[in-house]
Amino acid sequence: GGFPIKIIDMLGQPCPMPVVNARRALADPDVDAVCVLVDNKIAGQNLEKMASQLGYACSFERRDGHYRVIVARDRDAAFAPIAETSNQPKPARASAGATVLIARDALGGGSEELGRLLMKGFIFSLTELDPPPREVIFINGGAHLTSEGANTLPDLMALVEKGARIYTCGTCLNYYGLMDHLAVGEVADMMRIAGMLNGAARLISL
Repeated sequence: GGFPIKIIDMLGQPCPMPVVNARRALADPDVDAVCVLVDNKIAGQNLEKMASQLGYACSFERRDGHYRVIVARDRDAAFAPIAETSNQPKPARASAGATVLIARDALGGGSEELGRLLMKGFIFSLTELDPPPREVIFINGGAHLTSEGANTLPDLMALVEKGARIYTCGTCLNYYGLMDHLAVGEVADMMRIAGMLNGAARLISL
């Protein structure tokens, strides 16, 4: 196609910067497509989700040790999805699942150490549900569970692969100094979180 494409180099940039910068670029009416370079698959998947939310076409390929994600305004643009993402479950499948709100890094009262073990077990259990949760939203102390070093990350990444969307409160990440350490999912403001809770068919709140 003869449309302008803007290259955005986001190598080494933490989530959600690739999504934020791609959105900004596509807000310009003269930009019909962006090619975002990212160095991890989660960032690529988040860009893919953004594209599907906006109704844009998207292709995602690994090249020279990084990922090239093309997001195009024109749905008919000829971007064949590569094999790596073609077997992803359709987001529609996840829409039947519950919305889960996690407001702390330990589950239940009593022993804090036990509470952390229970929370890890609970998040693992979410990966076994069919359908998986539609959204898992982390606020306050829950922000620790989506940040670098958390033992819950492998299970949260498994949830993303099953079509769940992971959101962490931006104010909470800032408060705990974790904004640059978010390792899975995307940042959401309270307006967006309130909207998701309001639209939830079923809500699990911890």
